[in-house]
Amino acid sequence: MFLFAQDVTEMLSQPWPWYVAGAMIVLVMQLLVFNGKSFGVSASMRAACSAMGAGKSVSFFDFDWKGSQGWNMLFIIGAAIGGFISMQFISGSEPMELGARTIEYVESIGFSAPTATNGKTNLLPQEISDPNFVFSAKGLFILIFGGLLIGFGARYAGGCTSGHAISGLSQLQIPSLIAVIGFFIGGLTMTYFILPLLFGA
Repeated sequence: MFLFAQDVTEMLSQPWPWYVAGAMIVLVMQLLVFNGKSFGVSASMRAACSAMGAGKSVSFFDFDWKGSQGWNMLFIIGAAIGGFISMQFISGSEPMELGARTIEYVESIGFSAPTATNGKTNLLPQEISDPNFVFSAKGLFILIFGGLLIGFGARYAGGCTSGHAISGLSQLQIPSLIAVIGFFIGGLTMTYFILPLLFGA
């Protein structure tokens, strides 16, 4: 029994082939469609604000979140718990391998290379999580303004990356295809033009 548990843990801690992970995503999406649901994360923020009483002062949050988004809130809680269990108990002991060109580019735009501690790779640039940056005028502006832009963009587009790229595209939605193309254009623009300006490459 112990050896079986060890084998399962070893299997779960390794990267899965694309055809296994892809098939599992398809299975989840089919189950959601079969039950009349669509996957998305940004809608949960609206439900969370409504649950905390924001509907009393803003009409956008005044809706029956338990009836329409209650299941999605449970999904988000489950995803957070699953992520914690995965990170703490079944992640591999080796740091994530990153390509030399990726590390070289990250350093060229002003960030230090990702580090690994106890086999866990920290992909968040140290410069962004450094308290000296977070509590500086520049850091506060970037983090707050960036968060507002992400929130506004997700609502204006009718969904976030998971809602459009996973749920919307799997249902062959043209608006989701347009949104995903926009996500890629925005991501490339940020990576190659705006980040170097912000962080002084």
